[in-house]
Amino acid sequence: MRPQLLFLLLALGIVAAFFLDIMWGATSLSAGEVWDALWTGDDSVTGTYVVRHFRLPKALTALFAGAGVAVAGLQMQSLFRNPLADTSILGINSGAGVGVAIYTMAYAFFPTVALFNSGVSSWGIILAACIGAAVVLLLITGVASRVRSVVSVLIVGVMVGFLASSIISILQYFSDEETLKTYLLWSFGSVAGTTWRQLHLLMPVVALGLGLALLMPKPMNALALGEGYARSVGTNVPRVRFALIAITSLLAGSITAFTGPIAFLGMAVPHFVRTLFRTSDHRILLPATMLSGALLLLVCDLLTQLPGRGLTLPINALTSLIGAPVVIFVVLRSQRGSFSL
Repeated sequence: MRPQLLFLLLALGIVAAFFLDIMWGATSLSAGEVWDALWTGDDSVTGTYVVRHFRLPKALTALFAGAGVAVAGLQMQSLFRNPLADTSILGINSGAGVGVAIYTMAYAFFPTVALFNSGVSSWGIILAACIGAAVVLLLITGVASRVRSVVSVLIVGVMVGFLASSIISILQYFSDEETLKTYLLWSFGSVAGTTWRQLHLLMPVVALGLGLALLMPKPMNALALGEGYARSVGTNVPRVRFALIAITSLLAGSITAFTGPIAFLGMAVPHFVRTLFRTSDHRILLPATMLSGALLLLVCDLLTQLPGRGLTLPINALTSLIGAPVVIFVVLRSQRGSFSL
């Protein structure tokens, strides 16, 4: 099948899933009601208010977060030339998790902190996650600027993840039920809690990261053939490595801050795209991964509504259910030979 047709099908699938995500919920709305709510509706009408202030922001969050996480995963797989690499490989998600854990549970060690904290707020969680991700970003970029081997950067990222898990476990042990619930709800991952005010920050940041990523297909193609070949064709490998880490950190850090960690999406989508398009050319893989990630997260958000009764599943339950079989497939396929990107 021609790539142009596949791109068209992906785009149509995104449009369909986007509108279905707005229509589907505790109270289903017709396509006509959604259209009127988006363009001509009055906020005083309940259906219009729900669409404009809850379902539309949720769908936009899924659209941008899915695209960003998937592209970040593709970049990590290309940088490390490892098909099982993911955004969590650099410890960025773990850093964001530590930031949120410290913000919500630090008073267990420092009771006086409670005197200056009137309660846990969504903006406080977002700021804490951004700071945690930024600290890890500075650490990783510092390592990347000093060492020549991407394996060393990979090891540092993995160790940061273990260190973060230890800190979070200690904080959880000394925290009460209410605090643990706040942290766990964030860690489940969700696109439903984003407001318009938050989207005004999230969308430009993710759009910037995606725009920068679309400038990288040529050096990524060179890296896919090995660092020696990349240098032979004039690619500045340290600069490209730094750029990929920075773009990935920008995407993963900002999205994790607003939605919580989203599991397996960054690992699974690039493999789906390579199989679908039958190419390793990043000029095709980057936009295709962007579209496929957005479509998959919209579909996952749709499926979280299946239980009904006003309840929704954690979105990580769906992304893991879809992503884990993809990883198993990749591992089994690797038995035929070496991993290939």
